[in-house]
Amino acid sequence: MKTNMKAFISGFISTLVFHQGIIGLLFLAKVIPFAPYDMTPNSFGVPGIISLAFFGGLWGMLIWHLVKKDQGAKHWAKATIFGAIGPTVVAFLVVFPLKGITVKAAMIPIGLILNGAWGFGNSFFMKLMKENN
Repeated sequence: MKTNMKAFISGFISTLVFHQGIIGLLFLAKVIPFAPYDMTPNSFGVPGIISLAFFGGLWGMLIWHLVKKDQGAKHWAKATIFGAIGPTVVAFLVVFPLKGITVKAAMIPIGLILNGAWGFGNSFFMKLMKENN
């Protein structure tokens, strides 16, 4: 299977497992007011979780190409940090304003944690598929 397809699949699955898993834990701990796996249709009629996972797949391709040559702790740190920063910045500066959502300071660490877990998960699934380049 081609690297980009594997990276897309990894990012997609990481959204469902790692990103939404952390949302579930934060929801159960009453840190955030919304549950994981939002099935509310977006403006195109696609359930929110599917749309989110699709974009997770696109991000997965980008992040994988930034970290694929790194080994060991450096690889995992970069995957987590790039995953945390890239999607969070785009969400807060582009996506949320388009949706009319006001970014509050308390949202920043949560976004970084969610997306950092996603970035780690993206590499985790790539490694499971034996993708090293």
